[in-house]
Amino acid sequence: MGKGDQSVFKSLSKGFLTGFIEAIICYPTEFVKTQLQLQSKANPQYNGMLDCAAKNVKANGPFSLYRGAAPLIFGSSFKQMARWTGYQQVSAQFRDSEGNIALHWNMFSGLCAGVTEAVCAVTPIETLKTRATDDLRLGTKKYTGSLDAAIKIIKADGPGGLYRGVVPTMMKQGTNQMVRFPIQKFYMDMIVGGDKDKKQSPWLNGLCGAAAGGTSVLVTMPQDTLKSRMQGEEAKKLYKGTLDCAKQIIQKEGVLFFWTGTWPRFIRVTLDVGITFTIYPLLNKFF
Repeated sequence: MGKGDQSVFKSLSKGFLTGFIEAIICYPTEFVKTQLQLQSKANPQYNGMLDCAAKNVKANGPFSLYRGAAPLIFGSSFKQMARWTGYQQVSAQFRDSEGNIALHWNMFSGLCAGVTEAVCAVTPIETLKTRATDDLRLGTKKYTGSLDAAIKIIKADGPGGLYRGVVPTMMKQGTNQMVRFPIQKFYMDMIVGGDKDKKQSPWLNGLCGAAAGGTSVLVTMPQDTLKSRMQGEEAKKLYKGTLDCAKQIIQKEGVLFFWTGTWPRFIRVTLDVGITFTIYPLLNKFF
């Protein structure tokens, strides 16, 4: 195995472990966010984040907050694997001899990383998670679990059924990473300046990653809401496509509905990105 192959293998391994740990910790906030986005504004089932969590626990037990978690937990491992490998491979082409990279190339590398993870991992994972969550919300009991949902979706719609909502997912993930990587670097430079030793600190990386993640949420909520709606149980009947879905949301529920579920997603993403930027450099000590 050559040096380049070893570098790719290390990126893949670190990304996989990072995603696995992060997803187990953060999934309940993702579940609540999706439930809030799927409900109707005219006749909402939940009054907010805590009410949603409490009602689900009361009706279905505490493990209901992990409904649809299996594909996301394992899928997050592949998501982070695709993200970090994509980012490192692309950004390496634009770094100078000291490892520095210009802002516009850093944004481009982040965009490539986001699109890579959207196509390779995020869209099918999110489809399964959203369909399982929506099934619980509607009480239709169509699926017994994530594997059952995958089999039934593929039987009904073919493999393409798992890629419903791929366009808003690519938009969301591409924008996410295009914003997060440069902002995380900006916060790090602001805190530690040119101190290279401090830039290797997992804890400072995690703190700046959490700040970057929280910032990116406000930019990408509309894409996330569109993605959830396009992946819901009734999406095929309700919407002709992504643009039609956006148009209907604006007409029926108003522009501000695009930011529904902001707080649970803000908490989830802040934890997600903070943990990710902590674990990934921490794993450098073992690889």
